[in-house]
Amino acid sequence: MSEEKNIILNHQEIQHKIKRIAYQIYETNINEKNLIIAGVDKNGFLLAKKLKSSLDKISDIKSTLCNVKIDKSSPLNSISTSLKPEEYKNKSIVLVDDVLNSGSTLIYGVRHFLDVPLKQFKTAVLVNRNHKKFPVKADFKGISLSTSLKEHINVNLSKQPYEAYLD
Repeated sequence: MSEEKNIILNHQEIQHKIKRIAYQIYETNINEKNLIIAGVDKNGFLLAKKLKSSLDKISDIKSTLCNVKIDKSSPLNSISTSLKPEEYKNKSIVLVDDVLNSGSTLIYGVRHFLDVPLKQFKTAVLVNRNHKKFPVKADFKGISLSTSLKEHINVNLSKQPYEAYLD
């Protein structure tokens, strides 16, 4: 017996959301020469790559990708990034993840980057779930959903067709 997926966003919708978020990032950073797009490892980083690609097509801002490794089950553990702090010091950063659920991943990610002075810090997510335990918000979001705590959102950005669906 096959279980049918409850699709929230299909491939085309995800591509449109990525493009729209890229335009919002560009509008917010229009006067910047450099921008760090930091994606939370795995899906957040895949989304960050797609945002960077879209941003590079529409702007002259030099964007740099950064992979942020956070243990989502124990976010107090050490966080590592593919860039050294001096590489993002005094720059604008957009921290990207696929789904904003409780907010713990983003808030610990934000805390990590605040160890050095920054010009500006924003967050971007594809799906915002409205179940935050922490005072963090997504500055740029593809879609906002009110779901039950028992439901889980899966996002596939690793192979086409991209999709976001509810379990």
